[in-house]
Amino acid sequence: MLVKLADPAVSLEASLPGARRLDLPFGSFLALLGPDHPSLEAVQALPGVAWARATGSKPLLAARETFPGGSRVALGGREVGGGTLALMGGPCSVEDREQILTTARFIAACGATGLRGGAYKPRTSPYAFQGLGHAGVELLREAGDASGLPVITEVMEPGDVEAMAPLVDCFQIGARNMSSAPLLRAVGRAGKPVLLKRGPSATLLEFVLAAEYVLLEGNPHVILCERGIRTFETATRNTLDLNAVPVLKELAHLPVVVDPSHGTGRRDAVIPMARAAVAAGADGIIVEVHPDPSKALSDGDQSLHLHEFQRLAEELGPVARAVGRRFDLPRSGADGVPYIRRAVGWGSAN
Repeated sequence: MLVKLADPAVSLEASLPGARRLDLPFGSFLALLGPDHPSLEAVQALPGVAWARATGSKPLLAARETFPGGSRVALGGREVGGGTLALMGGPCSVEDREQILTTARFIAACGATGLRGGAYKPRTSPYAFQGLGHAGVELLREAGDASGLPVITEVMEPGDVEAMAPLVDCFQIGARNMSSAPLLRAVGRAGKPVLLKRGPSATLLEFVLAAEYVLLEGNPHVILCERGIRTFETATRNTLDLNAVPVLKELAHLPVVVDPSHGTGRRDAVIPMARAAVAAGADGIIVEVHPDPSKALSDGDQSLHLHEFQRLAEELGPVARAVGRRFDLPRSGADGVPYIRRAVGWGSAN
């Protein structure tokens, strides 16, 4: 059972032994998760209770009706959700210091709001590059500090959360681990923002219920990420489900971002599908970008070149404004040349 308190000052823990209190930005709640608790009617009748609902197969904390105004997740001094479009990018895998620093500085100059990169890589083949591990997380942190971008990286094991927490700004839960309850609980307890990717065979309801695990640990900072589902189509790596954007917005109050890199697996489709995702109402875009995709140790075929990331940033602005969102490119310098044109020495024609 989930109970919403009419006022944060209300305390009913004495009347409901074993209840877990959750003070969230959108209200104060008591979660009664064991088999032994009063009836729904009895709890609803207690003074100070706004409502009480039986738990089951539907999300409660993440449900849109719980917070109709919609959540915003703070990420490194910026927000995901609300009126401003978020743009996050970075390599599939952190490979070395030069690669991640070059990428981070470039995308920051293009107006990016987050730096993604994989240090622990769950690959389909056990023979594929598995990432640099903790050393990769440290390089990612260095690049984030150098570029001023918050760092987003995947955590695969509950036991790694504590060691990674001081170095990352946002934990990513990959598609393969969307339903890993121990991992979801661990990142929930860490209290840091969580970017939760949809599993390739997960329904949208299952996706939101996975987010509920994080919220139930008292962590409201969850971002949902649509990254493509598995269908019969083989022309693309996955099928990017843009239906998910408006449907998730109806189901849940959490921000929704889209990953067209994994959603298509094709570099030539990334920018068009990113534009489409923004038009569909996505709160942000997250893509893979690499200084030289032909030499990438993983996912080079779906990684943008640096100049393509620049073009992506330039093309998203008009679409964002058309649907009532803000996305402003970096301002020009004293010489009148936009910072985006001077990013780490690359011009728009490269």
